[in-house]
Amino acid sequence: MAGTTEGATVARMNLTRRHFLRQAATAAAVFAGINVFAPRRLFAATPPFAVGGLVRDPHGILELPQGFTYRVLSRVGEVMADGLRVPGAFDGMAAFPGPSGLTLLVRNHELDEGHAEIGPFGADHALLARIPAERVYDRGGARGPSQGGTTTLVIDDATGELRQQFLSLAGTQRNCAGGPTPWGSWISCEETVVRAGGNALRDHGWAFEVPASAVPGLAEPIPLTALGRFRREAIAIDPATGIVYQTEDREDGLVYRFVPAQKPNAVGALRGPGRLQALALVDAQLGDVRNWARSVMKPGDAVAARWIDMDQVDAPQDDLRARGFQSGALRFARGEGMWWAGDGVVFCCTDGGARKKGQIFRYTPNPSPADDEHGTLTLVAEPNDPAVLENCDNIAVAPWGELLVCEDAVGADESPGQCLVGVTPSGGCYRIGRNVLNGSELAGVCASPDGRTLFVNIQMPGLTLAITGPWPKG
Repeated sequence: MAGTTEGATVARMNLTRRHFLRQAATAAAVFAGINVFAPRRLFAATPPFAVGGLVRDPHGILELPQGFTYRVLSRVGEVMADGLRVPGAFDGMAAFPGPSGLTLLVRNHELDEGHAEIGPFGADHALLARIPAERVYDRGGARGPSQGGTTTLVIDDATGELRQQFLSLAGTQRNCAGGPTPWGSWISCEETVVRAGGNALRDHGWAFEVPASAVPGLAEPIPLTALGRFRREAIAIDPATGIVYQTEDREDGLVYRFVPAQKPNAVGALRGPGRLQALALVDAQLGDVRNWARSVMKPGDAVAARWIDMDQVDAPQDDLRARGFQSGALRFARGEGMWWAGDGVVFCCTDGGARKKGQIFRYTPNPSPADDEHGTLTLVAEPNDPAVLENCDNIAVAPWGELLVCEDAVGADESPGQCLVGVTPSGGCYRIGRNVLNGSELAGVCASPDGRTLFVNIQMPGLTLAITGPWPKG
């Protein structure tokens, strides 16, 4: 049986890698000649499918275009296959091809020890005894364990139904976003820099790897310390080099990358050594690309970029970004969602732009292997108009190659609710969905491996939705 299991695991890894590369290639073809946002482009661009207006949802959860429907897959508080409760605060996700016609959806939970009432162990932590102590990263002190982590949903491709769900990473804090690996795992990121002391028994601020599996079980909670310790939001991996790009959710945050000593190709490979670097501009006189005080970059501008080595990966005073800035690194306004897109990485800055309504950047590495320290930074979008896009957060590449963006506008008072937005190569936006349940952000948008289903979360109180309809083919 061991040989059979190992062979099945290798087959799934190969399937995941092919899916990862196929999606990246589609994005590269679609965005090869991208024309970026005009400053006030509205929703007039022709989307790749008949989207039209959004139709009223009689259930009062999510409005969608005509011809599209959704299914509620998972709700906070449900009893899972392992006897634990579905934790709340649903956030970043990714979908992976599973065995025998299954899709595996790995989902983050942005919780800390103060959220026991919507945590996986029950309000009194009684269910914590169900899992081995060594599989909980931080069991905590008097206030109980860290409540964050990940859950895995196993979905039947033929019926779209949820087969089972279970906790897959335990004892971490504020797992906000992350990113998929080409070898079939999810990197879950802690958006916190809490130190050991008080209720926390261990330092937080790390990334953790969670294998995508259909079998209930918890990942080894081993922090990927070489990737750095900071308020990490999301990651994206270049499948050609294994370099890990990373965002930092601070108003003066940096964009980092981890260059592994050896190209990773399996679960656990990112535990090895490498270099942590921060993104800078070749022309340091360009200044602040957040564009708050003045417009340094306009949509469509592309500038030469470089990488600088960080002298440490764990700044005890939470000053890693300050150290990087002093060395010439570039500041971004709350770097959040990130995704690999063809030959580069796209990422959102939630508070960027003159009106602090958000920016989307793209970094493209130098195609020459002899010079991987330089590349190009492009400002893809800065609409400064909440009617177009308001505070972009999670981002993903659709199977047809365009960008999918979740809004996280505090209060969402300037646009008609929190929306799921598509971005075309011509710079147009079109609404795919709108949260009409409440004012909570949308999060975790991603597509099933076969491209027939789009998954998205309503973060609070916690719903995972599966959207089906006449999606374009990739």
